[in-house]
Amino acid sequence: MTQNDLIARAQRVLPGGGFGNFDPGIIIREGRGSRVWDVDGNEYVDYLIGSGPMMLGHGHPEVLDAVAEQLGKGMTFFANNPHGIELAEEICNAVACAEQVRFVSTGGEADMYAMRLARAFTGRDKIVKFEGGYHGMSAEAQMSLAPEKLVNFPVAVPDSAGIPDGVRDEMLIAPYNDLEFASSLLSEHASDIAAIIVEPLQRIIPPAPGFLEGLRDLCTRHGIVLIFDEVVTGFRLAYGGAQELYGVTPDLCTLGKVIGGGFPLAAIAGKADMMKHFDKSKVKGDDFLMQIGTLSGNPVAAVAGLKTMEILKRPGQYDKLFGVGKTITKAIEKDLGNAGHAHCVSGHPSLFDIVFTDIDLHNYRDVTKGDARKAAAFNDSLRRRGIFKSPGKMYMSLSLTQEDLDQTIDAIGEAAKAL
Repeated sequence: MTQNDLIARAQRVLPGGGFGNFDPGIIIREGRGSRVWDVDGNEYVDYLIGSGPMMLGHGHPEVLDAVAEQLGKGMTFFANNPHGIELAEEICNAVACAEQVRFVSTGGEADMYAMRLARAFTGRDKIVKFEGGYHGMSAEAQMSLAPEKLVNFPVAVPDSAGIPDGVRDEMLIAPYNDLEFASSLLSEHASDIAAIIVEPLQRIIPPAPGFLEGLRDLCTRHGIVLIFDEVVTGFRLAYGGAQELYGVTPDLCTLGKVIGGGFPLAAIAGKADMMKHFDKSKVKGDDFLMQIGTLSGNPVAAVAGLKTMEILKRPGQYDKLFGVGKTITKAIEKDLGNAGHAHCVSGHPSLFDIVFTDIDLHNYRDVTKGDARKAAAFNDSLRRRGIFKSPGKMYMSLSLTQEDLDQTIDAIGEAAKAL
């Protein structure tokens, strides 16, 4: 069965011919270590790595052994299991804001429940999010995620059909890295705002000095819940996530990707006085937040996450991860610079991308000013040379070898010349 055959079959049974995630024109057959193969046998160095969770690479033998052992004992129970409890303990030990944890299956679920929890805790309805921030697929999260029409702040723009106007009315949108605007917004609406939800590193845009600290101070002053969406950054920027790297502790955070080791698992983590709203024995009926999920705390995902996190704690792992990222960004800077292409490599050594622009990137609107056609051509050129990445991000993994780096650097040089 060729890739074209499978693409034709997919187009008959899947809207858009795909799962809604990635380019449906490529169908991945398998992954091992740092590499993936499509169904036609084409081999790629993988910088997509499942959109981030495979920090150890595909099929790490220690993770496979842990999963295989659990599979023989049961795949899911819809009841507490020892591994899920142990994983919750490890998260609480590692993450500054985490006193208690509630498991779900996806990062989008975690973000949705975190916003709902903030509303339950404060008795307020409005949520502040930052334009271009990704927080899953809930109605709230689909406000001003990637708006084609840029309107005046704080008006929200729905990015999806099927969202009631009432949801838009409860969302306030701010520009990322603009603490002055956030302060002004809160001075006007603070009594109605339940939470600010923010990616501490918004996609590939780092926080400006003092921005996260300023949000923390504003939320404390106005009794607003600060939520860090650490689905991507948790256990990637540091073992304790962005909270550890930037030294700012939110009230709640959401986690995913790495904590499931490649299996569906995510979590809301936060202070016990907020998390008690998930416990019917500790709050009045109207304050109880119901959360049920068939696969929440799944034991297979829990053992995969625990083993992944155990490996990440070993000496030198983060130095290695950041080192490969720095090697690649150095090659990008050199080759695109030598070829005379205005560009900005933005992000963190563990995840980053190139925006073809001559301005510094502070927020979503800055990113939209980049040359999208040139970026697409560059990415297409990389794929033709066996480099697999998303249109907007390169994820590093610990499985990358010197051979992978050599191939990647050669491909970057050729792609720069081809532009």
